[in-house]
Amino acid sequence: QVQLVESGGGLVQPGGSLTLSCVASGFAVRHAGLKWYRQSPGEGRELVAGITILGSTMYTDSVKGRFTISRDNDKNSIYLQMKNLKPEDTAVYYCNRWTNDLTWGQGTQVTVSS
Repeated sequence: QVQLVESGGGLVQPGGSLTLSCVASGFAVRHAGLKWYRQSPGEGRELVAGITILGSTMYTDSVKGRFTISRDNDKNSIYLQMKNLKPEDTAVYYCNRWTNDLTWGQGTQVTVSS
């Protein structure tokens, strides 16, 4: 079955850090561009970061310098390292392939609050 499963979310104080994981099955991440998205209550899904097949990365402006996307081909996974978290980063985080062709998973909840 071709799918992606997100994990690693949690409750963290402002200024804290979290690393999210996205494990792929049914395909090799080395052969795909992948993206992280997030969705806050009442909002649409927002693109956060992406990594291409060649390893180039992109970030939405609000997370530049704070978030890092990476890929581990051996673990068939991508990650989103998040530092200096802010309350506005609170959302459910999802991953998908570059063309968003996979069914969206359940995501992982990140809550930034004191």
